[in-house]
Amino acid sequence: MLTNGPAKRVTICVGEDVHHHGEALYMAVLNFLFYRGVAGATVTKGIAGFGADHKLHTNRILRLAENLPMRIEFVEAAEKVDELLPTLYELAGAGIVDVQDTMVIKAPSVATPPELPHVALRGHAKLMRVYFSENDRWHGKPLYQAITESLRANDLAGATVYRGIYGYGAHRRFHKEKTLTRAHDLPIMLAVVDEEVKIRNYLPLLDDMVQEGLVVISDVEVIRYTHRVQAEEIR
Repeated sequence: MLTNGPAKRVTICVGEDVHHHGEALYMAVLNFLFYRGVAGATVTKGIAGFGADHKLHTNRILRLAENLPMRIEFVEAAEKVDELLPTLYELAGAGIVDVQDTMVIKAPSVATPPELPHVALRGHAKLMRVYFSENDRWHGKPLYQAITESLRANDLAGATVYRGIYGYGAHRRFHKEKTLTRAHDLPIMLAVVDEEVKIRNYLPLLDDMVQEGLVVISDVEVIRYTHRVQAEEIR
């Protein structure tokens, strides 16, 4: 947790067009920091600059595809920064990571998520299903999106979101998909499979995010867990 006193300021500079697992790299970094309990982070966009390739990038109207510099900056306790840096180095790739000493005069109060071990998924595991409404939000985001991003940031094996077409919950009110209108209060079911220790360690975070809903955990056996080989992995 960030407190008043000595701390570290971390700045990460990457290109706007650089991606990580299908999303903009600066957003991947921001999500990682967000779901690792960092007190706060800011992303700013440069209007001109150059990097290791020594190629000048600008935001001139007729050159919208330029790879403009993106800057992610946050302040945290030295121990927290040491914990985050290995992943930040890996995410930044050819970008720049800069760490400087600073002094916090007034710090916010932030809860730190539990540290989760990274283990292989095989054999006996747990299936967690979370039921809630499509209307539910967390910090301004759709709840299903926030939970999915949080699961990925906390290194759970994977998650799938299902959108219901008909159902009811604790209020005994039916929710159904309407053909000619865009319904926003349909039931959502999010499913996660991983080892029990990782599911259990994640529950405090989930409890904070789901204000009204149902969470159930079942025993499962993982027969096969794999992923497609991406082009960048085989180059």
